[in-house]
Amino acid sequence: MPPSGSRGALLLPPLLLLLLLLLRSVLAVPLERGVPNREESPATESPDTGLYYHRYLQEVINVLETDGHFREKLQAANAEDIKSGKLSRELDFVSHHVRTKLDELKRQEVSRLRMLLKAKMDAEQEPNVQVDHLNLLKQFEHLDPQNQHTFEARDLELLIQTATRDLAQYDAAHHEEFKRYEMLKEHERRRYLESLGEEQRKEAERKLEEQQRRHREHPKVNVPGSQAQLKEVWEELDGLDPNRFNPKTFFILHDINSDGVLDEQELEALFTKELEKVYDPKNEEDDMREMEEERLRMREHVMKNVRRGPGWAGEGPGSVAYPRLAPQVDTNQDRLVTLEEFLASTQRKEFGDAGEGWETVEMHPAYTEEELRRFEEELAAREAELNAKAQRLSQETEALGRSQGRLEAQKRELQQAVLHMEQRKQQQQGPNAPASNPEGQLKFHPDTDDAPVPAPAGDQKDVDASEKKVPEQQPPVVPQLDSQQL
Repeated sequence: MPPSGSRGALLLPPLLLLLLLLLRSVLAVPLERGVPNREESPATESPDTGLYYHRYLQEVINVLETDGHFREKLQAANAEDIKSGKLSRELDFVSHHVRTKLDELKRQEVSRLRMLLKAKMDAEQEPNVQVDHLNLLKQFEHLDPQNQHTFEARDLELLIQTATRDLAQYDAAHHEEFKRYEMLKEHERRRYLESLGEEQRKEAERKLEEQQRRHREHPKVNVPGSQAQLKEVWEELDGLDPNRFNPKTFFILHDINSDGVLDEQELEALFTKELEKVYDPKNEEDDMREMEEERLRMREHVMKNVRRGPGWAGEGPGSVAYPRLAPQVDTNQDRLVTLEEFLASTQRKEFGDAGEGWETVEMHPAYTEEELRRFEEELAAREAELNAKAQRLSQETEALGRSQGRLEAQKRELQQAVLHMEQRKQQQQGPNAPASNPEGQLKFHPDTDDAPVPAPAGDQKDVDASEKKVPEQQPPVVPQLDSQQL
């Protein structure tokens, strides 16, 4: 285990972890985990950041990992060097082979973005409209749109800065998404109750209250990051004596990939035991979306301990409640907890103060009644827009049906006209002319075995005339001689 000194003295992880120093926080953690096997530690897979350019980011990192010079400079860099762009200037010294691969990756990314833009323009605009791809590419901030062919230091700087900023906003976006989910759930519940009769509504409300009561009946939830919470993990998950709790040993045990820091994924794994007290996937009353929101709140409580918005959830829109603000563990706000930071947090007074426990999501609604009212107005406007669009589509469908009916009628009239013309033609040719079908094709009848084939009328006259002109030849008369003449 590396010493608890400066970050530069730590055993640095692979390039992916360092380059995404602030970005490793978006994966959910499984509900079950055992004591890690130190002898068989599998290769750590990079988390999916959820960014629309995640694949490009991952491929750039994989290519940079292959260059020894860049990897060397990275090991000597800190989080500030990476975020400020100082590390990006080292790109000028990587090998030609690596630069060629990076150039190809950028060209592929530009091509992908162009395809996305074209698809969007095709869906929103009329055809044959000229598209200024250069101006459109400027909205993508993770690459330099002025240079679309080669990967330069500016590209790496933009990629790191954009990913850092986007993932810093990930938690806020997650809270907003959860708020809309809760408001939609409440909106649908109220509409369902309004659709029922009085007796049925009372029964549905009684069932809902019973579910909420069962959900609230759970053991005390410890404050995340407190001594009580860590000791419970130490005893029940690690199987160790709670009276011999050692923070340094605890840190080493839960540093799953042995990189000298606890990232947000490893930190969230520590909250699994507390979450299992409240949420069970088998219970109808337990919402797993609420569990993930609870996990995020716990991690924010330990890492940042900040409130969003003007205050607690009931004091204004956009606020997230944290029951007790313990001192911030991640003091340099790099989204990683070093051994030094972790040990310092265990020496504070608040570490041993268990208090009344952690207040879960249902104790602090994610929205106000005013927010719910605006949300329902937004849903009503959206529903009206969709209904109007559906009505227009229905009218267009009916118009197309009527147009198709007219075309079918015109087709039948044309077929009747062709058939009539063929019948008139047959009448003009006489009774002996072969009949034709409605398509105008002659119908031929197969010959019988013994019936003679009559010759055409003109040919028959010629044959009769020739028979009259040629006289019938008689056999020659041989004179008979008697015996006296002989």
